[in-house]
Amino acid sequence: MLDASEIELFRDTLRRFLENEVAPHYDAWERDRLFPRELWNRLGENGFLCVDVPEEYGGFGGDFQLSGVVVEEVARMGFGALATNLSVHSDIVAPYILHLGTEAQKQTWLPRMVTGEAVGCIGMTEPGAGSDLQGMKTRAEKDGDGYRINGQKTFITNGYHADVMIVATKTDPSAGARGMTLFTVDTTTPGFDCGRKLDKIGQHGSDTAELFFQDVRVPADQILGGEGQGFANLMNELPRERLILSIGAIAACEGMLDRTIAYTQERKAFGQPIAALQNTRFTLADLRAQIAVNRAFVDQCTAEYNRGELTTTNASIAKLTTTDLQFKVADQCLQLFGGYGYMQEYPISRDFVDARVQRIYGGSNEIMKEIVARSILGR
Repeated sequence: MLDASEIELFRDTLRRFLENEVAPHYDAWERDRLFPRELWNRLGENGFLCVDVPEEYGGFGGDFQLSGVVVEEVARMGFGALATNLSVHSDIVAPYILHLGTEAQKQTWLPRMVTGEAVGCIGMTEPGAGSDLQGMKTRAEKDGDGYRINGQKTFITNGYHADVMIVATKTDPSAGARGMTLFTVDTTTPGFDCGRKLDKIGQHGSDTAELFFQDVRVPADQILGGEGQGFANLMNELPRERLILSIGAIAACEGMLDRTIAYTQERKAFGQPIAALQNTRFTLADLRAQIAVNRAFVDQCTAEYNRGELTTTNASIAKLTTTDLQFKVADQCLQLFGGYGYMQEYPISRDFVDARVQRIYGGSNEIMKEIVARSILGR
């Protein structure tokens, strides 16, 4: 485990990388609606992917806090699309393989994910099944010593660049939650097709795609975490996914507020900086207070995760409150920019559209409320 000084050194190195390797190109990548594939290799070469993967698989062997630093700094600089890509790769796909995979699956994919040679995505959402995972229709039917996968996934982050997919399927449609199975699937497997890259209102650089499976044959040894155990495994891994979303959300809030504070001290109205106006001062104070409270809870949840004590309820509360706050901060900060905030040349406009999806993916915030309600009421 790294000490505080080592973590801060890592943070500083990451910031310099983002300033030199990402910031000068980010606007162009957003216009292109796609990050270059080479970015993954550069991130891997510099040690910013899957940093809590054990050393035996090529990682630093750090704890979750170090992985959180990556998403935190990317989000704080206003690179919301990249933060999403990284969190899916390093904080969803890699942990699934590490925690659930066979030794062969780990050896095949984790070292390549650490270096950026392989990009990971997870295929859960379908056109008719988002938060209701039990409604998915993608089937994996036994075929000799393997399975054939047929179906469709949509809204898949990293889907366009992906080399390895974790695919949620129904292996026994009559068994409800107990009939769901996860597979690791190589994207070069015959029968797989990455459909169109979806055009979103925000997070443009992040590749979000449709995935199609037509008689995709995978051997039985590509089952991830046991046949029929898919739903239980998803539930066990979701707290980390929601926590990393929370870390990115609160860091995005901090970055937006810092940039807005600087702007309000420069922009003038009625002969004075708008920071001198009571409305501006009270807005900034209110946002700072809410960010501070949410930051404290996210830090608490991070410590709980590192101790193996993070509950589904606390992860859901963190995801609910931080992503709601992120959109509020984006909206109110944009307002302080006035008409310029609506112009794409100002980063706050990107912050605004990037923030909207945070309340949808990772489990919609309505689902988060339902989870918390059940913890209170027992049903």
